[in-house]
Amino acid sequence: MHRLIYCRALLIAISLPVLQPSLAGAQKVPAPGSRVMMDAHNCYPYFEWWSDRIDRALSAGSPLAIEQDLGWYVDPRTGQGRSLVTHGDPPSGHEPTMEQYFFSRVRPIVEKAFQDGNHGDWPLITLNLDFKDNKPEHIAAVLALLRQHRDWLTSAAKGSSIEAVQPLDVKPILVLTGESDAQQAVFYDQLKDEDRVLAFGAIHTAMKNPQAAPEVIGDQKANNYRRWWNNPWSVVEAGGQTKAGEWTEEKMNRLRALVEQAHRNGLWIRFYTLDGATEPELSCHGWYRNYNFGSLQAARIRWRAAIAARVDYIASDQYELLVTEVTSGMAPATLGRAR
Repeated sequence: MHRLIYCRALLIAISLPVLQPSLAGAQKVPAPGSRVMMDAHNCYPYFEWWSDRIDRALSAGSPLAIEQDLGWYVDPRTGQGRSLVTHGDPPSGHEPTMEQYFFSRVRPIVEKAFQDGNHGDWPLITLNLDFKDNKPEHIAAVLALLRQHRDWLTSAAKGSSIEAVQPLDVKPILVLTGESDAQQAVFYDQLKDEDRVLAFGAIHTAMKNPQAAPEVIGDQKANNYRRWWNNPWSVVEAGGQTKAGEWTEEKMNRLRALVEQAHRNGLWIRFYTLDGATEPELSCHGWYRNYNFGSLQAARIRWRAAIAARVDYIASDQYELLVTEVTSGMAPATLGRAR
């Protein structure tokens, strides 16, 4: 009973909406480093728990990023497969689809964005797809869903060569996906010449030493498909969140060097997942110990460092608190109209 009361009190304390500002004078195509965003990590329910995560994220204002983990479920009765938003693999079959949990929830925001016109703050939402598997049929099903919403999505022409980076036609939503070659095959390689690229992959870094020099880990430049760099925090602090220790000038220099390498190569950069919570808070919210710095103050130091370094996507489970830091961490000259 005491834990239930504590959880409810905690939810009330952190659930007040905070408006996220846009950057004044933002370009039609936001260049890497031009804005810093809260990235709502694992923004979906686990089983029947925490189904309010997307509402919490959206209430914080835009621009922001929302992560959706996807698993492929095959109905044993019909043999038909479908993509589900889930943290478990394999899914149970009771999880929502991305149409139900994401696209239907953001529809009012997208429709309002079109009514208002582009005020320089598009894309409002970055949809970050984390596939639990790389089955071709699963990726193809997600592409089919994206095509149903193509008018909402930032896209690029395929072009004649993947090395020729085509300009983005910016819309309210930008879709990012992982570094898997299987995803590239469906989302890019197999497209017809007249098709639009609707999802953009990350550069390859998973098999590299996380403590190597930035130019070794992030040696790839942006191409027409791969336009971002996704990093665990262990590339900044050896051992990651649970072994982070004290924040130092040397670590700040490492963070800046990684971000500068990404932006020099034309890539957006993301770091995951920066949490600072007590054990009861972890239990209340379904957050994971391996992403936890151990205290809110320790996480805030890293949030502020990432904001100062101009990290494009800062992933956390503490959506509202991180947005507050992003808002207050922007220099007054860069703040735009709050949404």
